[in-house]
Amino acid sequence: MKAAVLYATVSTTDAAPGKQSYAESRPLVAQELDQPTPRAGELGVSITYSSLCHSDLSVVDGSRVRPLPMALGHEAVGRVEEVGEGVADVSVGDHVVLVFVPSCGGCRACLSGRPALCHRAAEVNGSGDLLHGPALLRTPGGERINHHLGVSAFADYAVVARESVVVIDDDVPDTVAAMFGCAVLTGMGAVLNTAAVSPGQSVAVFGLGAVGLSAVMAARLAGAASVIAIDPNQGKHQLALDAGATAVGTPADAARLVADASGDGVDVAVEAVGSAGVITSCLELVTRGGAVVSVGLPHPSAQLTVPALQFAGAGKRLLGSYMGDAVPARDIPAYLGYWREGKLPVELLHSDTRPLSEINEGLDALASGQVVRRLFGA
Repeated sequence: MKAAVLYATVSTTDAAPGKQSYAESRPLVAQELDQPTPRAGELGVSITYSSLCHSDLSVVDGSRVRPLPMALGHEAVGRVEEVGEGVADVSVGDHVVLVFVPSCGGCRACLSGRPALCHRAAEVNGSGDLLHGPALLRTPGGERINHHLGVSAFADYAVVARESVVVIDDDVPDTVAAMFGCAVLTGMGAVLNTAAVSPGQSVAVFGLGAVGLSAVMAARLAGAASVIAIDPNQGKHQLALDAGATAVGTPADAARLVADASGDGVDVAVEAVGSAGVITSCLELVTRGGAVVSVGLPHPSAQLTVPALQFAGAGKRLLGSYMGDAVPARDIPAYLGYWREGKLPVELLHSDTRPLSEINEGLDALASGQVVRRLFGA
């Protein structure tokens, strides 16, 4: 099998403009690995398309510390090629979306109906292992290669836990299905599950990547009366309008747009940037009793300092949302149903498709905001 492996983190943040790029430093190395065989409870999946997400970029630049070397990629669609012992509800040939939290079903979070926060999944995702056992990926020389979030989708093949896949209908286009395991699940879930937006409410979404745009779609789907989309990249504003936003602007426009739409603040603000500063701004822009949903992943060193009286004094809420508080087996089929009904224009997220050999160039395109979701075919 072939996979894109990260051996050392590389950041271009401090480089002079135009001096260094991921295309030049090439942190992801496409290489041959020994193809593993699924163990009990696991599946072998032929990857059709994977898509590049900021969570991948944050591992490459060191913002999210993961054990290296690691085969990256966590959002993908494919077909089942092998079925491990004990798996009775998935068959060879099944069309599957891969998800990055393989919930164990027995921990405190899973038993309380919040599988996105599975304790066991957090442990093995952090160590580079799989839910049902240690990492399987090896170089021909025997060096261990860690799994990324139980998926490692920048590859032509992946062994994953049964709990890492959701079987979908055969007729869903792969270019659509590829984005449901992270971007759509996370953005939609932040609005529908975490915030539980109601008809007539006002929503502001900060950050118009694939997750933020999915949140915009979800807000309109939920019946929000106003959906304000904020991003400094004006090239994404028309996409937000097409996704259902009622107003768009840069961060400098946010206070004015919120005042125009709702007077004293929006009911819900979704932070999909990964910035403590933006979370602070969101708290200032929600009304009394409003909620800020934190979806982005700030650097681990980032600290949040806000007036404490906003919470008890104004009833404001700050809600964390990991993977959109989703139950993938329930939510992915439901969201695909909205797509079938024409209520979820997920195609807007798909910027283009490239071969896996161009994955490093894709990092540059994502970091610069040129693309929303670039898909890669192995």
